Amino acid sequence: MTQFPCQPVASHYIGGGYLGDAAGAPFDCINPATGDVIARLNGASPSIIERAVACAGDAQAIWAARSPAERGRVLRRAADLIRGRNEELSVLESLNTGKPVSETRVADAASGADCLEYFGCQAATLTADHIPLGGDWAYTMREPLGVCLGIGAWNYPIQIACWKAAPALACGNAMIFKPSELTPLTALKLAEILTEAGAPPGLFNVVQGLRDTGAALTSHPGIAKVSLTGSVPTGRAVAAAAAGQMKHITMELGGKSPLLVFDDAAIDSAVSGAILGNFYSTGQICSNATRVFVQKGIKEAFLARLAERTAKIRVGDPMDPETQIGPLVSAAQADRVNRYIAAAESEGATRVTPPLPLPEGPAWVSPVVFAGVTDGMTIAREEIFGPVMSVLEFDTEEEAVARANSTEFGLAAGVFTRDLARGHRVVSQLRAGTCWINAYNLTPVEMPFGGVGQSGIGRENARAAIEHFSQLKSVYVAMSSFENDY
Repeated sequence: MTQFPCQPVASHYIGGGYLGDAAGAPFDCINPATGDVIARLNGASPSIIERAVACAGDAQAIWAARSPAERGRVLRRAADLIRGRNEELSVLESLNTGKPVSETRVADAASGADCLEYFGCQAATLTADHIPLGGDWAYTMREPLGVCLGIGAWNYPIQIACWKAAPALACGNAMIFKPSELTPLTALKLAEILTEAGAPPGLFNVVQGLRDTGAALTSHPGIAKVSLTGSVPTGRAVAAAAAGQMKHITMELGGKSPLLVFDDAAIDSAVSGAILGNFYSTGQICSNATRVFVQKGIKEAFLARLAERTAKIRVGDPMDPETQIGPLVSAAQADRVNRYIAAAESEGATRVTPPLPLPEGPAWVSPVVFAGVTDGMTIAREEIFGPVMSVLEFDTEEEAVARANSTEFGLAAGVFTRDLARGHRVVSQLRAGTCWINAYNLTPVEMPFGGVGQSGIGRENARAAIEHFSQLKSVYVAMSSFENDY
């Protein structure tokens, strides 16, 4: 039998332990940097799905009966365990996603630990209201929803798993998590850690599979809520299926986010924001500022500095700590990005950065900056999810705001200016759920994250996430004899 270097004990984690399922369709887990198969897993058969839902339901009843403070202690212990194993988890994430280990060491499992710690601290504070009504009174109770389904994306596998699990568990729910079939490995490690931290068996289950597995879980009557991170088309399909059964949903979807750079901005700072907002994680971030609007007065200086710094980016082996950009997650994704690059060139955009030297393999794409981009070009309208930056020129503030808002998306936006009054004025007009002034793509767990329009429904992180993983019960208390006129 072929041995794979990252092969898990079994494909699924259900009821507090690993569970195999030879009846499920097999799929390979690829290291995109080399093309090597690093693990082979099986998708979930119907019996696995039924077992996961049953185990989660049993565990949720036990977990909800625990005191909130006790639930919080489990989450905080899990955060400590993740931090203690950060190197192991970071290497595994890099092998599976292709992201440089210099990135995964600080941005993946580490941020997941921050999330578990934050909601572990919040758990005991989830109180509701006392409502005086004269002689009578009322109160509210914050209750869990039940069994929640998390569906993850491939760009931040363990971070997304934590972003969904932490608030769900803090509120007393159980969770079944379906990772992307491209990056299925680190969610299993999170399940191990939560069990070790004291979570009841079955509280956090990992079920592997392709799109049909997600659809089967979404439509299962035992699921009370679906939280998805993914593309807009997937979000529409999942939301429609969930709505048919009146399930709660959170949809964190795609974007085509604008970054507005005004002529009084600190150019190096703005260039840093544009680079971080386009090339980090090889451009595979939903909130990326892929439309960079630069005011005419500084456009040439901005482009010159941008080209100079982009030329120095180190592309290479993700395991090399000096590497800044790795491959895309798959050869198929690289092919998609290359088609967008070709479309940009054919539609008249000007490439201002020459290709960087790349390792051999089909998943590698050089970061590229296009100038002369107009609003109607394909790269200015469609989400690419790769290291492709579009620079557009503008004259006035009013023009920039109108063009920035000319999209069906509304996930994120940024403004660079030394005039803070203008910064606040502009972000108040931008149709985006998450905005930055003189920064970009910083997403601390203390700040809600999410979009408007086609970019999603609901919020992740911060206290706002509690609203999406719990429900209020209102209780009226009569303090005197109850009478009516009938």
